[in-house]
Amino acid sequence: MATKQPDDRSHFILPDLGEGVHEAELIKWRVQPGEKVDEHQTLAEMETDKALVEVPSPWAGVVKDLNGNEGDILNVGCILVTYDIGQASAEAPVVDAAPAADTASEREDAGTVVGSVDATLSVPASFQRAADATSTAATGSKAQATPAVRRIARDLNVDINAVAGTGRGGRVTASDIEAHATGATAPTVQPAAVSQPAAPPPVVAQPAAPADEPLATRVSAPIEGVAERIPFRGVRRKIAQSLHHSVQTTVHFTVVDEADVTAINRKRKGYEQLLGRKLSLLPFVMSAVCQALLKHPAINATVDDFVDEILIRSVVNLGCAVDTEHGLMVPVIHDADQLSVVQLADAVGAAAKGCRDRTIERERLSGGTFTISNVGSYGGAFATPIINYPEVGILAVGRAKEQVLTRDGSFYAGLVLPLSLSCDHRVVDGAEGARFLNTVVGLLEAPDKLLPDV
Repeated sequence: MATKQPDDRSHFILPDLGEGVHEAELIKWRVQPGEKVDEHQTLAEMETDKALVEVPSPWAGVVKDLNGNEGDILNVGCILVTYDIGQASAEAPVVDAAPAADTASEREDAGTVVGSVDATLSVPASFQRAADATSTAATGSKAQATPAVRRIARDLNVDINAVAGTGRGGRVTASDIEAHATGATAPTVQPAAVSQPAAPPPVVAQPAAPADEPLATRVSAPIEGVAERIPFRGVRRKIAQSLHHSVQTTVHFTVVDEADVTAINRKRKGYEQLLGRKLSLLPFVMSAVCQALLKHPAINATVDDFVDEILIRSVVNLGCAVDTEHGLMVPVIHDADQLSVVQLADAVGAAAKGCRDRTIERERLSGGTFTISNVGSYGGAFATPIINYPEVGILAVGRAKEQVLTRDGSFYAGLVLPLSLSCDHRVVDGAEGARFLNTVVGLLEAPDKLLPDV
């Protein structure tokens, strides 16, 4: 006995492309309608706030429709590609039927954000993780919702676990929260029969303005002197959202100081002679920061606002802001405290190259515990950097300048490095922030303590 390719492969639903990612920008289609594709063949390139991602086909088939235009912001759970079941069924080989124990209810439970999964379907591991997250929506133990929706619930003092979700797979939506808070009844979604699964939602493009704003008000009137209109999308849009959330959530304060890096600059030149290549001051600052974070663990922390907890981290994962043509990106050097100055320099160089040519792995753009921004490489001195939430601290390194300094009553020409530390005052007191920065300055001014002899 044999069965043909199931009809539930007619739609490919955009899966979660990363932890907490609920939308992505469609950058480029890699297939065309009518094209026959293989399993795992790339369908499209999409950009999240983390990286540029290639979206593969979860099965072989013939493409019927591409749902979305390049530049559209698509929500997780919308139809990305429609397959021509007629052609696929005619070409697909028959397979043995599933065991009789595969009941109708079990087949229904296999529905996920990437389509229905049965014994004949192989799904990439990243998509399976998204499927596992969605399949727990019906357990009733904990509400399924995005971080943004949970934030709305917290702001409205609503117990999200008490709200009935009307979204796909039982997810709680923003309108569910608002309806619960006001006592109104949110529109319900009728469950589909076992033999006839509910159709996936249509493609949803994310507008630049709030969704409740009338469309007419979103159309910009002619403005004199505009040379170019650039869509507020991609990495730049994600940066804006992240920075806005950081400013709205954390309580920033900034401490500034200067380090006399004359001696460590001589040490740096000694490294250059040994290596036969140039080194900037940045990896030396990173090494000092790593040691200071171990001494001041309260600053090597992240905040989980969903459960109101401060997480003191046992690892030092340094983020390093990189300027690219796509916008600011922050690759993370994991276990940075275990690396030498030269290893830190190599790691930063490789990460910066990966960001600029968009080849960096998504895993290397998350998990940071503290961030360094080298504004001095572009001519800046002091700054007031914005914390890379959910971290609690960020250090801006300014441009080193030669100045006339004094020591023990004598004048000398020294090299001074400006440093600006921003912290989340909810977690870090001003005195602790000043002590941390003083530790960094002390290490930079005493290279024999920071670095081995050259």
